[in-house]
Amino acid sequence: MTPADADRGPGEASRNDRAARARADASRLEEQRRAAQVRGAERDMTPATGHGGGPAPWERAVADASVALHERGGRDARWSSLFERGDTAYASVAPADPERVAQANRRGRCGKPPGPPVQGPMLKPPVWTWEVPLYFWTGGMAAGASFVALACDLAGDERSARVARRVALGALAPCPPLLILDLGRPERFYNMLRIFKPRSPMSTGAWCLSLFGAVATAAVGADLLGHRRTAKALGAANAVVGGYLGSYTGVLLACTAVPVWARSRLLLGPIFVSTATLTGASATRLALVAAGMPEGHPTREALGRVEGGAMVAELLLSEINERRLGRLAHAFRDGRSGRWFSAAKWLARTGMGLRLARRRGGPWTHHVASGCYMAAALCFRYAWVQAGPISAADDEAVAQTARGTAKP
Repeated sequence: MTPADADRGPGEASRNDRAARARADASRLEEQRRAAQVRGAERDMTPATGHGGGPAPWERAVADASVALHERGGRDARWSSLFERGDTAYASVAPADPERVAQANRRGRCGKPPGPPVQGPMLKPPVWTWEVPLYFWTGGMAAGASFVALACDLAGDERSARVARRVALGALAPCPPLLILDLGRPERFYNMLRIFKPRSPMSTGAWCLSLFGAVATAAVGADLLGHRRTAKALGAANAVVGGYLGSYTGVLLACTAVPVWARSRLLLGPIFVSTATLTGASATRLALVAAGMPEGHPTREALGRVEGGAMVAELLLSEINERRLGRLAHAFRDGRSGRWFSAAKWLARTGMGLRLARRRGGPWTHHVASGCYMAAALCFRYAWVQAGPISAADDEAVAQTARGTAKP
């Protein structure tokens, strides 16, 4: 309200407001009426000046006729200043192959549309350091030694079973410190045990590690106290838990979005179990030799065959997996992972060669072969972990894996 309206009083100010609103309503109605008239009337096409336009004069085209400002036959358009004279020409006037035209039409109608361009980086590479592959190796060795202990119990070799159970416990001892070093702080390992997630390989793996350690300790304690039946029962239970301990690390890798790990999900578990069996058999065999088991003992010979068979299985499964991966297998050939894989394969071949030459070289060649097998298994673990960052940097492979279109 203005000062003038205040001087006139509230009644006169109210009348002025009503009058202003009435004028605004009337103006709005007038605009709507004019708009309705324009919409209903026929559009006037009369030109402002002159007469209405018509088609321009034209003549029918003649084949091979000259074009103004151009040479006959378009000779001046056959080259460009961007190229040298004579290296460009028009397409051939020969008729196209009808079958090729039909195939192109079918591809255009039925083919898959091209995907959008990939713009990366799409995935953060894993940051696992040296502790993780070493943890995989020692944990697999403990699991393999539990397999050997169960086999020795079933075969009636109690002495070898006791040694194998001690090897399993000794191989497991570095696993918790390595895992804690990777996590950064000890309380993080404690926090992993506060809850149990059945769908998380990391959670179930932490619980499996704790359970395996408890059962292995109890089995070794029963051996020391002379309770053979209890030790056998605990050893059998530990072998069951060891089956998960030796394979869950491969499942853990396969559950990630890293293409080379995710696309290897079918074979990662068997590959890691083969390596666990290999390292467990080799470590137990060397421990039995150090404990004084004579050459030619059935258990010693059987463990030699087991480690050789597990090494062959590891190489065979790795080769099948590499062929399945297709272009994704470049992560096994490039960079540090390629060097680790090459070293692992050469160590495996050396061990198999020494194993075949044991009759000429004596028992020491077999011992060196067992060491080569264990070193090859360690190199395989480092190679698998090092292949992750290389594959995560392949943005096209990450996109295809996420879309489910990655071709093996």
